[in-house]
Amino acid sequence: MRYGRWSLVVLLLASGCQGGRGDSAPDGSASAVASVPDDEAMLPGGATAEASAAPSEAPPEVPAATGRSVDVSNELYEFSYSYPDAAGAIPGFRDLLDAQLHAARERLESSARDDRNAAQKDGFPYHQHSYGAKWEVVTDLPGWLSLSAKIYTYTGGAHGMSAFNSLLWDRRGEAVRKPRDLFTSTDALRNAIREPFCDALDKQREKRRGEPVQRDSGQMFSECIDPVAQTLILGSSNRKTFDRIGILVGPYEAGPYAEGTYEVTLPVTGAVMATLKPQYRTGFSVGQ
Repeated sequence: MRYGRWSLVVLLLASGCQGGRGDSAPDGSASAVASVPDDEAMLPGGATAEASAAPSEAPPEVPAATGRSVDVSNELYEFSYSYPDAAGAIPGFRDLLDAQLHAARERLESSARDDRNAAQKDGFPYHQHSYGAKWEVVTDLPGWLSLSAKIYTYTGGAHGMSAFNSLLWDRRGEAVRKPRDLFTSTDALRNAIREPFCDALDKQREKRRGEPVQRDSGQMFSECIDPVAQTLILGSSNRKTFDRIGILVGPYEAGPYAEGTYEVTLPVTGAVMATLKPQYRTGFSVGQ
């Protein structure tokens, strides 16, 4: 009996020393013995009442990156800027769009402040300036995310102005690109799409004007315009490859302000495929 009691004391002392130092087990893992504060009740098996009652907490969930929408209105200006979840989920794309957001707002605030100061100095009324940009998904493909933006600006004149923009996210290259970047040259692309673009544009102009368009009449807004000088967007009908090219035309480009904007959509043809840079051809296919 004496031998057994001293053995128990030695074991308890050894356990207390290991727990106090926080030593590791021989295999490198944390020691199973831990020191216990005196004011905690010990339960059978070595667990404490506090540890037994506290449930294990799951790690906090990190919210998925999403799109963004900003709306600001004050006496000086109105500002809005938004982009979709698909772009917000890509850090590099999101950073670029956020940078554009901040730059656009700074430009708007600076020009509006200068205009208001000049109006007050000359005794003219100041008209609140505006800027709005709304990015939307054109198509989301395995290798690409294609976005287009509708932009509106007003700087105190007779009316505001509409404009467009477009961007691509290259998933394989992890980079932002413009649609024109994918083609060997603007001249080559222009030659491939100019004729079908002009025919489609004239059909839309004829419908709005109620009469045929005579390109050689010499009248304003009767001639064809350069499709590559407009905003190009890349779309898809098969959700696998780009097989459509959109041309977005702003006011005063193809017609007077009252006619508004134009949008022409063309299928990708063999002629268009021939103008692509080799590294991007697998992302395209001939459309219908």
